[in-house]
Parts: sequence; C-alpha cells; structure tokens
Amino acid sequence: MEEEHQPAAQTAEDQKAPNAAAYASILAGAALWGIIGLWNRNLMAGGFSPTDIVVVRNFGGMLLLLLIFCLKDRSVFRVKKGHLKYFFGTGVVSVMLFTVCYFSCQKICSLAVASVLLYTAPSFVVLLSAILWKEPITKKKLAALGLTLIGCAFVCGVFAGGLTVTASGILLGLGAGFFYALYSIFGRYALQAGYSSMAVTVWTFLFAGPMSLVFLRPAEMAAAFVTPKMCLLALGLVVFSTVLPYLLYTAGLSQVESGKASIMASLEPVVASLAGVLIFGEPMSAMTLAGIFCVLAGVYILR
Repeated sequence: MEEEHQPAAQTAEDQKAPNAAAYASILAGAALWGIIGLWNRNLMAGGFSPTDIVVVRNFGGMLLLLLIFCLKDRSVFRVKKGHLKYFFGTGVVSVMLFTVCYFSCQKICSLAVASVLLYTAPSFVVLLSAILWKEPITKKKLAALGLTLIGCAFVCGVFAGGLTVTASGILLGLGAGFFYALYSIFGRYALQAGYSSMAVTVWTFLFAGPMSLVFLRPAEMAAAFVTPKMCLLALGLVVFSTVLPYLLYTAGLSQVESGKASIMASLEPVVASLAGVLIFGEPMSAMTLAGIFCVLAGVYILR
C-alpha cells in the first residue's frame, strides 16, 4: 500500500463509450454467478453448511487472487489509504452484509421470496446512480427494470403460491438487495478513482475474505473436506462462480452505467433456472419460461 500512489485516470472514452465486449463481460459474469447452484448443492450434500460456503467463497477467493496477482501483477496492491473506504464498501458493506441478510431472509421466508427481494438490487442501483452521478432514468431503463423484476419473480416461482413471508423477512430481503446493489456503487467510485477492475476485485476480497472468518467453524470445515471431490467442488466454486464473475462484472462496470450493468446482471436467475433444468433435471414450467423471456427482453432493451 502506498500513500502517494496516484492511479492513472480513466479516459473519457473508457467511461462514456462502452462496447460489445463490456456488455458481454457483464452477461458472462452474471451467467457464472448463475451456475453457483452446481457447486453449492453438491457441497451441501457433502456436508457443507451455507456459512461454510460463505467462508470458502470469500476467503478462498482472496487466496486465489493473492496467488494470481503476486505472480502476475503486484501493481494491483498499490492503493492510496484514502481510497480504502471504497474497498471496505465493496468487500464488507456489500459482499458480507448482503450475504448475512440473504441467508437470514432464507431462514424465515421462502427461498422464492428471498431470491426476488435480492433482485430489487437493480432498482436501488438505478435510483442511487441517478442521485450520485445524474445517470438518466430513461423510459427504456424503467421498462428493462420492470421486465427483469417481473421475470425474476416468475423464474423464482413467486406467483406459484405456498410462499412464506414475514415483515422481518421482507426487511432482511430488501437489505440483501440494497447491500448487493452497493457493489456497483462503491465499485464505480473505485473505478472512477483510476483503479483497474482487477485491483477493485482483489481489494474487495482482501476485505471480504478475513471478515468471512467470523463464520468459520474449524472442526465442521475440516470434516467437510473429507474427499478429493469436495476439494474440487470448492475449487470450482471459488474459480468459476466467485473470482471470474467478479472480475468480469467489474470489468464491464468500468464502461457501462451502473444502473444498466445491474439490470443486465439479472440474467443470473435465468441461468440458474436453466442449470436446474439441464443439470438437476428440474421441471421447466410455463411460468419459468415466461420469466426467462421477460428477463431476456429487459436485457435486449438495454443492448
């Protein structure tokens, strides 16, 4: 860490002229987040608890990023002390607090309700971006926001009945959506300060990794890593549904409006639903298909 280091500023072209690669990067990141169930279900079946998975994701992600960038590019570790607040925001306020709220919501509400409340995040991002950076709230953006929110509700089965909802659960779910949204906000501040998307991701996990150890249960974790299969599944979770998607999403965020990026990331539950059908043999209902169509239509509007 350096006190006098001054990161290079982004060019106006980088900030105002997103290209197809930036949009593709966001969608690829969302898709990789969407397959997290592939790892989580198998890990939980093998003895991991949800909080074990939080530790594996955040602390494991930190270790992998440290290994990669200690060997590849140590410049990402140079940061001004005054800018650490941005990474505390992405790592602790966003990643950690959204996880705590989301898991707590799942305990007292149905999974569908928790999932849809989480995907209120784009609404928060659009509103905060308009306040902080004067990003326009256009008709297209509102239409895309409405379509993706309705689509997520369909995909998660909110209209299928049998839901469990409490006032505290709603507050926790909205808290999860709000803190989830703050990654795009704090991340944008860090990017505008001149840090690369790789540096933002590394420092996010340098904060989130150690903080996740509050959930660590050493004996429980040791018992869960009983076979090479469990180790490979944990590695898959860290590489493909933690490190890569955060790198990709943050790279796209460096060129795309925060509101648009967050709405496009609503592709995640669509991919999760398709993964459930293709990998776990879950049924594909007409409601799920309608939800997928709505989300894709919302993303298409923002093309």
